[in-house]
Amino acid sequence: MSTLEIECDSVARDIVAFIRKVTKDAGVNGAVVGLSGGVDSSLVARLLVEALGSNNVLGVLMPTDFTPKEDTGDALTLAKQLGIRSEIIEIQSIFQSFMSSLDQDRQSSRGKITLANLRSRIRMVVLYYFANLYDYLVAGTGDRSEDLIGYFTKYGDGGVDFLPISHLYKTQVRKLAEFLGVPENIAHKPSSPQLYPGHRATDEIPLDYDRLDTVEKMLFDEKLDPVQVSIKSGVGIEVVKEVLRRYNLTGHKRVYPAMLGHW
Repeated sequence: MSTLEIECDSVARDIVAFIRKVTKDAGVNGAVVGLSGGVDSSLVARLLVEALGSNNVLGVLMPTDFTPKEDTGDALTLAKQLGIRSEIIEIQSIFQSFMSSLDQDRQSSRGKITLANLRSRIRMVVLYYFANLYDYLVAGTGDRSEDLIGYFTKYGDGGVDFLPISHLYKTQVRKLAEFLGVPENIAHKPSSPQLYPGHRATDEIPLDYDRLDTVEKMLFDEKLDPVQVSIKSGVGIEVVKEVLRRYNLTGHKRVYPAMLGHW
């Protein structure tokens, strides 16, 4: 049996119990989630409905002018299937307002990433607007595959109240999504944060998710050294070291901000 196999029924029950506890402890009755039309947000929405009921879940779509219509359509279809309320907030005009107030002469090799992160942080602000409006919590959609290498925006998609699926690797997310009836075209859709035109996750991560998950599990769960991981996985040693390098460099994104006296 693959080390990435999961008991979907048991995993789903645990997540549902976790969602109910987090919201109860916070004294709220519902949650808001950003719907992108991708597998992570779709699975989280499905689990939120199971835990809280469809009347207590809000899905927010936040397209830009380059968001594929297919993604928006998939997100709206899912919201309808789940019976949850949905809002569509076009963020392009908000983004342009930011840009008109910033010094656009400040260009660098990181310009594209800077703008991508700005879009992600705008989406976080929108989600918290609705969370405050309805006295809800913001549900995060990050998974373990991406969190371990810091593939998320600090105070963007990383700015949430709780993370229901952050313990699951992407391949496990897809399996659980299938098990819970998330439409197949969403469950197996290539991942894309859609933070700039043509944005695909596989252009920025060291490996495709199937191999990345295997390498990460060996490194961080089984505690094997990079040489052992390379031999067992068949992935080149330099790529394995790159995964480890990204993990080490992005530790600040996975912890509470550093405070004097807590170093």
